[in-house]
Amino acid sequence: MSNSQTVVVDKSGQKVRQMFAEIAPKYDLMNHLLSMNVDRWWRWRTVARLAPQAHWKVLDVCTGTGDLALALLKKMNKGSKASNMTVASYEGGPAECFGRRIFSSAEAAQKDWDGVQVVASDFCRPMLEIGQQKAERQKVANLQFVEADSLQLPFPSDQFDLVTVAFGLRNVSDTLGGLREMTRVIRRGGRVGVLEFTMPRVWPLSSLYRFYFLRVLPRVGQWFAKNRSDAYSYLPESVGQFPQYEQLAAMMNEAGLHDVKFYPMTMGLATLYVGTKA
Repeated sequence: MSNSQTVVVDKSGQKVRQMFAEIAPKYDLMNHLLSMNVDRWWRWRTVARLAPQAHWKVLDVCTGTGDLALALLKKMNKGSKASNMTVASYEGGPAECFGRRIFSSAEAAQKDWDGVQVVASDFCRPMLEIGQQKAERQKVANLQFVEADSLQLPFPSDQFDLVTVAFGLRNVSDTLGGLREMTRVIRRGGRVGVLEFTMPRVWPLSSLYRFYFLRVLPRVGQWFAKNRSDAYSYLPESVGQFPQYEQLAAMMNEAGLHDVKFYPMTMGLATLYVGTKA
């Protein structure tokens, strides 16, 4: 085994937080560019598969700039009157309701979440600030951003009907620990949904994708979104070392979820994993 195969990706909290803070201003642009906009379709398929209901309470961890959280909320409010709920019922008034304030972990631990449909959490504040701006532009109600570590979520147990994470679990230093925290905060019968990059199993796509992922993407990403953390080399390295398919499904079982299924998308470029809390 070569040395390059034995190098472990640095996923320490400080490293990951700094890296995403540096690329935050161009994060959305680069996601759409490097995936040729397919990332939008992956989120759409995830929301369609999870089918969140208007009366549910949802948590999106490692939310980044909030794309999945916003997509979930849009689905929940489609065809319902929830999106027209009065802002007067929210502590802090319209500013808080429309996401103009980011809660800290300490504040989140003390808050009554009964009036919020979707909570979006991340430990990288610059990413949250961009998500917050999106919510303001879209005049989104019933969405709250929280600055929090996914390994120490500031929410009571059995709190949410659905917990999701999109392209973020692989950045958590303790994958099983992150899954256990997600499982802890959902109610019995609630579900965890994990959307993550995977390496295709079908030849020749697998070979072509590896070449693009390992050789082309890091150079293009670094050129468009210059950063000191070499974020677009970290991306393929972190995907390559992250458990995939049956391995991640087994970890979700170990975390306390059952009936775990996974759904490859675009011939395995990304995969949605879904498990239910017993």
